[in-house]
Amino acid sequence: MTDRRNTNRRSQAWFGAKGRSGMLYRSWMRNQGFGHEVFDGRPVIGIATSASELAPCNAHLTRVAEAVKRGVWQAGGLPLQFPTMATGETLMRPTAMLYRNLMAMEVEELIRANPLDGVVLLSGCDKTTPAMLMGAASVDLPAVMVTGGPMLNGKFRGQDVGSGTHVWKFEEDLKTGRMTEEECFFAEGCMARSNGHCMTMGTASTMACVAEALGMQLPGSAAWPAVDSRRMETAQAAGRRVVDMVEEDLRPSRILTREAFENAVPVNAAIGGSTNAVIHLTALAGRVGVELDLDDFDRLVREVPTLVNLMPSGTYLMEDFCYAGGLPAVMAELLGGGLLHGGPVTVTGRTVAENTDGAERFGSDVITPLDTPFQPAGTGIAVLRGNLCPDGAVLKQSAASPHLLTHRGPARVFDSPEAYHAVADDPDLDVDENTVIVIRNAGPKGYPGMPEVSNVPLPAKLLKAGVTDMVRVCDGRMSGTGYGTVVLHVAPEAAVGGPLALVRDGDPVVLDVPARTLRLDVDDAELERRKQEWTPPADQYTGGYTWLYTQHVEQADRGADFGFLRGGRGHEVPRDSH
Repeated sequence: MTDRRNTNRRSQAWFGAKGRSGMLYRSWMRNQGFGHEVFDGRPVIGIATSASELAPCNAHLTRVAEAVKRGVWQAGGLPLQFPTMATGETLMRPTAMLYRNLMAMEVEELIRANPLDGVVLLSGCDKTTPAMLMGAASVDLPAVMVTGGPMLNGKFRGQDVGSGTHVWKFEEDLKTGRMTEEECFFAEGCMARSNGHCMTMGTASTMACVAEALGMQLPGSAAWPAVDSRRMETAQAAGRRVVDMVEEDLRPSRILTREAFENAVPVNAAIGGSTNAVIHLTALAGRVGVELDLDDFDRLVREVPTLVNLMPSGTYLMEDFCYAGGLPAVMAELLGGGLLHGGPVTVTGRTVAENTDGAERFGSDVITPLDTPFQPAGTGIAVLRGNLCPDGAVLKQSAASPHLLTHRGPARVFDSPEAYHAVADDPDLDVDENTVIVIRNAGPKGYPGMPEVSNVPLPAKLLKAGVTDMVRVCDGRMSGTGYGTVVLHVAPEAAVGGPLALVRDGDPVVLDVPARTLRLDVDDAELERRKQEWTPPADQYTGGYTWLYTQHVEQADRGADFGFLRGGRGHEVPRDSH
């Protein structure tokens, strides 16, 4: 084993200190059974784990951490595990997104405040991955992401069922009488049958793939199922690798370059990834000073086809994706077509091109070849502009209904998701298949936290009549497991006086995805008159974190981060109080 001792390491400001200070730091660590030799200047590696039984997707990460520790010890480092909060979308109210920035702040400050030379980030549910990346990027110490892996494929009545995606399907079946309550209870257990995050291409799977595409996760590691032994092999390899990264001073600032983001955006399109990647990538780019404009998410994917046939856009699930070759196979296809940069360096110390050299694609149904793709080029995320969304909105084309991508219909406006749900089953609700359902006050400030509520279920009377999709417009988000013709992230949001606040029942809404426009067919003078009459909602919060959030959160087109967290703050060793 290579001698890793170095008395100039960051951690030696603690463990190598002379006199009382050094004695205090070392002696308290030794109450855990560490011998004096582990403080000899070897790399100290933090293992940040978001394991929590309140975040089911992350509950198994304690076991993953043990595998990381083995790798760190093997490579001659000192592993020290520490907990972070877990922002699990499955249970947290009003939404885990409200707490993404708080988790990012916690991760950043914990890394900076402690005697660490590098860190391994263990995440699972969808907000934990970007939060950890954001925090680590702001500190800029060597870091490797290890996501917890997807659940095994759900199985129900002889067919595969996908977490999240089939929740929406089963809800529709329940409303239309095709399924009973008892059948739903049984099916929900079939949907989640192992540790891990959603096994659809929801936001958790998307962000795992995005972390790999950015170069922050080891090649192929995004897709291994949580309970596959190779998930633990990957974690152990990450523990070994981060020790080398400390020696090489390979930090996030060298990996998270403009070209790395220009890879992640088309990869998201090719995998049929979540619209939430737009929010998270924009926020992460802000942490490292990379200019990533909302329009980049449209411009960079115009020539990129959807290659991966996974729910909610397709048929298969993450377990199938893994065995078909995983993300390296997708990136190899894109590289071969000149759609990615091959030069960016990754956590392996090698380039994207080197990492994907020799990557194989097994079969042609799950990961399709570039010349015969699952969906043609231009089916990724579309960024819309217009008088209804002057700062932008997004729509996931691969999960939308083609016949609704060009649509004109009267608005039916609801001032909250709850207001819609209260009447959605009313047989006398004044809507038809042409109606555009508008949900507002679900944005970053207005809800608060921008929840995943935009893909509200269709009105029961229309479901029973055989309608399968409608245009919905909202300033909130949609789960990556969801589907439908849903316009999301409308900016500016209604709560800050955006045009969505001015829409009235019956106003004609015109959606033209090919032209990338969303507009309200109402005279400018009338809209200005309504604007003058509009009054902002009263502040609901006078203290605590939610007050801080509503006062400082930026709009969706800026990543919904806090303005004061943009840019990095480095890893300068804090002052010694001893």
